[in-house]
Amino acid sequence: MIELTQEERALCEKISEAASELGIPARVIGGYVRDKILNRGNKRDMDVVCKGDGIALAGRVAEKFPSQPKVNFFKNFGTAQIRVDISEGESYEIEFVGARKESYRPESRKPDVEPAGFEDDIMRRDFTINTLAIDLEKDNFGELLDPLGGIQDLKDKIIRTPLPPDQTFIDDPLRMLRAIRFASQLQFKIHPDTWESIKRTADRIEIISRERVIDEINKIVLSSRPSIGFNLLKDSGLLEKVFPQMTALVGTEFIDGKGHKDNFYHTLEVLDNVSRNSDNLWLRWAAILHDIGKPATKRFEQGTGWTFHGHEVVGGRMVPKIFAQLKLPQNEHMRFVKKLVELHLRPISLTKENITDSAIRRLLVDAGEDIESLMILCKADITTKNKQKMQQYLANFEWVEQRLKEVEESDNLRNWQPPITGEIIMDEFGLPPSREVGSIKTAVREAILDGIIPNKYDEAFAYMLEVAEKMGLRRKNKS
Repeated sequence: MIELTQEERALCEKISEAASELGIPARVIGGYVRDKILNRGNKRDMDVVCKGDGIALAGRVAEKFPSQPKVNFFKNFGTAQIRVDISEGESYEIEFVGARKESYRPESRKPDVEPAGFEDDIMRRDFTINTLAIDLEKDNFGELLDPLGGIQDLKDKIIRTPLPPDQTFIDDPLRMLRAIRFASQLQFKIHPDTWESIKRTADRIEIISRERVIDEINKIVLSSRPSIGFNLLKDSGLLEKVFPQMTALVGTEFIDGKGHKDNFYHTLEVLDNVSRNSDNLWLRWAAILHDIGKPATKRFEQGTGWTFHGHEVVGGRMVPKIFAQLKLPQNEHMRFVKKLVELHLRPISLTKENITDSAIRRLLVDAGEDIESLMILCKADITTKNKQKMQQYLANFEWVEQRLKEVEESDNLRNWQPPITGEIIMDEFGLPPSREVGSIKTAVREAILDGIIPNKYDEAFAYMLEVAEKMGLRRKNKS
């Protein structure tokens, strides 16, 4: 037996009653059961497999709730889904499918499907840890079903396939990424036979849509130690297929005894550091991409060694292309990542010079509301193994953060726009949109950032008049 909460039991009893009324046995199967055994979070999406019509079962279950949840069904796939509200703000998503078996043609990801028993249905699933089920038949209600040793694999922290792994991955190549995703999320090991099969069949991932691929990669990125997943992606050959720009970071090179660090492993250290401090998917992507411009900017300079001048600029330009290639969103999330990649060296540079209020103001203006995220990334970028250096770098960053706080409190520059706009300048001097308007606006902006005038309208307006007078401009209707 598996221990169910009162809420879970009430829900499962309704499904059991509906299945009994239709005369079809049913089970809860897969990730819900696995995560319940692992005591992993409060998972609220449940998969139900039945020996019969899954769509009919979904409809009968929906009738048992006063709210009469809508049944969303996908006839081509023989599946249906309902969302059941349990309490205010709490709901379960339940997916129903009839037990089936599948056969594939090598050139296609679309299977030929036909109804089958539970035994055939279990064998088509991806990993043994996902074949565990809770019996919903009245006589065996709540019994844990483990036909393929999934419990032992959970205890051993092993990911392996029910069928020979080549067949599993040829049938659905996305399962290779899922194996690595589970290894990263659960910190399990991939069974040696399964691992060798992933390496053999890695090329087949290219028939999978980018949308499905990035969904799995994002789950790896969001795991507690994403470096586990990315190391497996690299070693399996999958990373080169789905994200070749990242594999370009791999390796070191030496000339005249001078080498540079392996930027791939450095990136993974930064990613893990960020992950300890933030669950923000896009901040984690900024960590992944912060040094992505280094391969294109790598140079060896005699007397200096290896340099990567301008890699933050080159990396920032690469971000939109990478997001498009990976089918990541082309929206404010992409702009956030691009900004952090472009700015990630700025706080570091402030620790290496006599810091000025002007430099602090410019960083505050350029980072805006993302300044805290930028500082998390920059601290994570410190990966030295020298404890004394680490302490010094962190102390420098704390000093920069304090200066940022002081200047922000006095100047209020976060998400700042200059008090003198182009419209004000055009109206005051009767100008059309022109170079002169841009020059005056830039002069006022720079004067505020350099501390020549305060960030106040009256002082900025007076300064605008001074600049315009030097340019030979007269105010409208003024002699």
